Amino acid sequence: MEIVLTHKNADFDALASLVAASMVYPESKPVLPKALNANVKAFLSIHKDVFSFQESPSSLTSRIRRLIVVDTNSWSRIEGGSRFLAHEPEDIHVWDHHGRGDIKASFERQEPVGATCTLFIEHMAHEGIDLSPIHATLFLAAIHEDTGSLMFPSTTARDAKAVGYLLEHKGDLGIIKNFLRPAYGPKQKEILFELLKNATRSKVSGYTVSINKLLIEGHTPGLAIVVDMLRDILNVDAVFGIFNEPKRNRTMVIGRSAVEGLNMGMIMRAMGGGGHPGAGSCLLREANPDAIEDWIRELISGNQFSSVRIRDLMSFPVFTVNADKTMQSAANLLKEKGCTGLPVMEGDRLVGIISRRDFRKLKNDSQLSLPVKAFMSQKIVSIEPEKGIMEAARLMVKYDVGRLPVLKDGKLIGIVTRSDTMRYFYDVLPE
Repeated sequence: MEIVLTHKNADFDALASLVAASMVYPESKPVLPKALNANVKAFLSIHKDVFSFQESPSSLTSRIRRLIVVDTNSWSRIEGGSRFLAHEPEDIHVWDHHGRGDIKASFERQEPVGATCTLFIEHMAHEGIDLSPIHATLFLAAIHEDTGSLMFPSTTARDAKAVGYLLEHKGDLGIIKNFLRPAYGPKQKEILFELLKNATRSKVSGYTVSINKLLIEGHTPGLAIVVDMLRDILNVDAVFGIFNEPKRNRTMVIGRSAVEGLNMGMIMRAMGGGGHPGAGSCLLREANPDAIEDWIRELISGNQFSSVRIRDLMSFPVFTVNADKTMQSAANLLKEKGCTGLPVMEGDRLVGIISRRDFRKLKNDSQLSLPVKAFMSQKIVSIEPEKGIMEAARLMVKYDVGRLPVLKDGKLIGIVTRSDTMRYFYDVLPE
């Protein structure tokens, strides 16, 4: 048996990716999660006879030959994910546009586009898989919802090309307009008014942020729309809504970001949820709203990419040069090791940094015989191993340096370079 799974509270990208995967893998059966967002429910109420979905295969996990996971790469976001993890099939295919997750796949198509559906559209176009107008319309809805009608920062040219391809296949924008209409009514107006009454702005690591807490009762749809509107009204870099429901002992956290440097999806993944650079959410149980606010501030201040610390990226052992060595020795070492800078030591104490740009201070070749300490930079910008990658990036930009010595208890234990940070940001971090 081959089945296709997606995340709980499925949105249009999840639904469309289920359907698209069943077309790419003709022998597979898409499994629709029980929890769907309101727009998807409305769409399926009209189109339920068009698409065929498999019933929950929880009792059939041991018979699954191939598992295709779409629009997520995290077991925790899949309905009954722990059961699939326990019977993890040998052949797992993942199609997703989020960051790295915990599903170990035999095949991965994970690329930074605005919607997972875009990846399927590209594949189907290449393979010549026919699309009906209904399929094209569903796939259009997925891309429009996940990219904010191509206006979210996560949107790429590939998403726009996919939209053009779907329009050529008679995707209907009029139908999309009806089903992507936000659920905004009297209840949502009331919540927005309450949030605005107590909204505050504060600076966190250079970002203007608004973190808002509110008690709610019962199921309240449209909270994401409220948070969207709140960010627009407050005109901040990022806004968070912490919606606590005491009777069910749970708290929904919804975030929106308008700046590239503050990745909302990364923050929410650190809290057990998920999302995109501009939008994310998570559901927490038995959590104090005040503690959640502190956690959010800590993630922004320290590192929204909190699963990776400097200790995970730094290079060691560190190539160093003694302060009394000649500049010629330093030049030879830089060339031999293929690096652009070296920490300068006096015994086991870090006293400076010598980089290729420091060689510009030499007025003639005779000065190559002078000691490194005469030309090194004594202004040392360092970082601790438990800090996060965003903190390293901010320091490099602020002080215009290409490397940071990593110090623990005042001792040099490693070095992290601009290349190290770029390898992480562009998803080439080694396993």
